[in-house]
Amino acid sequence: MGVCVLLALLATPAQAVEVAPHRALYTLSLESAKPQSRVVGADGSLGYEWGESCDGWTIEQRYKLSLHNEDDPPVEINSSFVTWESKDGLSYRFNERKTQNGQADDEIRGTASLKSAGGPGTAVFEKPKAQNFDLPAGTLFPTAHTLLLIKKGHGGENFLSAEVFDGSTFDGATLISAVLGPTQPLSTPSDSPVSSPLLLRPSWQVRLAFFPDANQEAQPDYELGMRLLANGVSSSMVIDYGDYVIRATLKQIEALPKPAC
Repeated sequence: MGVCVLLALLATPAQAVEVAPHRALYTLSLESAKPQSRVVGADGSLGYEWGESCDGWTIEQRYKLSLHNEDDPPVEINSSFVTWESKDGLSYRFNERKTQNGQADDEIRGTASLKSAGGPGTAVFEKPKAQNFDLPAGTLFPTAHTLLLIKKGHGGENFLSAEVFDGSTFDGATLISAVLGPTQPLSTPSDSPVSSPLLLRPSWQVRLAFFPDANQEAQPDYELGMRLLANGVSSSMVIDYGDYVIRATLKQIEALPKPAC
């Protein structure tokens, strides 16, 4: 996507996307697995909270997954990922803690900023070690990327390729290729076992492919399919790691208050 096109999309008034701050809980299960993966089962949960303040968005994800293999003990993965992103899409803070089988991995913490919408920027890691690197022009932070996906859906467009920085790795921005299906009508998604006013929105089936090193000719590291609603809620998700696929099924959802600005 050219920078001029990106700037035009980002210039769309924020009111075009009516985000619903919310807290959601998903159950995780094994959708499928290739024989060579040796994965025979999976269970866990994903807690997701999208909050709003007067000047920014907060995202908190708590991920617990137990992977069961043919011969080995289960692998227990726990992750907590908390971010804040300014509403102009120019400033970002991130903090991740992760454990595997009870052993702590390195904590990741840092900040990032862009010089302008569509412009270049800088990422600064504080943990696990001090490290700085440049972000290319056109980089988006995660919430700005989600809002842009929704704007694309409202506009009847079905493709978006963008570099997105979320701070979860030291590899810089990740190229995400997104394909959006046609707009589904204003109704509760058929794949949701939960009934809530938050789900009574138009939606799109979205497929995201995450590519390493901004190389779209390579195989993606993983793919994420989801039903994305016009208010930012995801009613279902499927995470494809190549050798196995994890399904996230919505179990609970509740609205969070909007700020009185």
